[in-house]
Amino acid sequence: MSVFLCVAAGAVAFYIFIFYGVFRTKRCTSSVKLKGKTIVVTGSNTGIGKSTALDLAKRGARVILACRNSERAEAAVFDIRKESGNSQVVFMPMDLASFKSVRSFAETFLKTEPRLDILINNAGMMGPGRTGDGFGMAFGVNHLGHFLLTNLLLERLKQCSPSRVVTVSSLLHHLGRIDFSLLESTKDLVSGQSTWQNFQAYCNSKLCNVLFTRELANHLEGTGVTCFTLHPGVVYTELCRNISWWQQLLMIPIAKLFFLDTDGGSQTTLHCSLQDGIESFSGRYFSNCGVQHMGVKGRDDSLAKKLWEEVPAGCEKAKVTLGSIEK
Repeated sequence: MSVFLCVAAGAVAFYIFIFYGVFRTKRCTSSVKLKGKTIVVTGSNTGIGKSTALDLAKRGARVILACRNSERAEAAVFDIRKESGNSQVVFMPMDLASFKSVRSFAETFLKTEPRLDILINNAGMMGPGRTGDGFGMAFGVNHLGHFLLTNLLLERLKQCSPSRVVTVSSLLHHLGRIDFSLLESTKDLVSGQSTWQNFQAYCNSKLCNVLFTRELANHLEGTGVTCFTLHPGVVYTELCRNISWWQQLLMIPIAKLFFLDTDGGSQTTLHCSLQDGIESFSGRYFSNCGVQHMGVKGRDDSLAKKLWEEVPAGCEKAKVTLGSIEK
């Protein structure tokens, strides 16, 4: 019996050490109120995005939920309004897997909303498939859709400066790589759709997020608009909803035990969106509510510049040049 108790105590101690020492994150300490501010949060009908939108609504912001699934988004609007007591929470449809949908969202937003103070590029996915424009799904949704959206809304952000662009990346950007020749030939950063390649595609897209933010900071210098990218922590969300059922079955027990809930996963996003005094870190990568070192490839300015300039140019057949994005 004593041996069993020792083993049980050791297991509990190990769990506490792992959870609180590795997985648990700090919380955003900003107490700023946001009445009169307008914030767009992509992918905010569930997960980290919904928790982020709820916190912002509680602070008095007008929050635009930019989501693909209208039924779930309307339900999220109801939930957030009810819990926050803020009626200024609205849904506007947008599918990041469709350039036409992103442009339609931006057109509607610019016609109907006079302000944009914070753009939070939160939506993300992992899994197989192609976007409506023929790109690999992870690359198209996680990077290209947000690249397009940010550029379309940039002038409004400048008009409302000081303002911010916050893009949710991942620690997995360290494993990412960018093969421009592969992108040109396949419209993707991986060559197939296997489980491993889908995982690699996600890592690649998260590296794109980091590089995009780095180069965006250069374009925004002196405008009053700052930008940040971040790792939200290891969070139990619906990110892997497109992987096979048996892989989800293996992941769920681990996720339940160790991963953060969505409120915990929203804290670094909120820190980057709200914290005073971090403007000088524009273009940097955050984790656990603080500036962190990014991977070597994530610090490559020439790679960031090439991704900004040559990826859109290399996708001319899909009309994704920066020029066409800005028209």
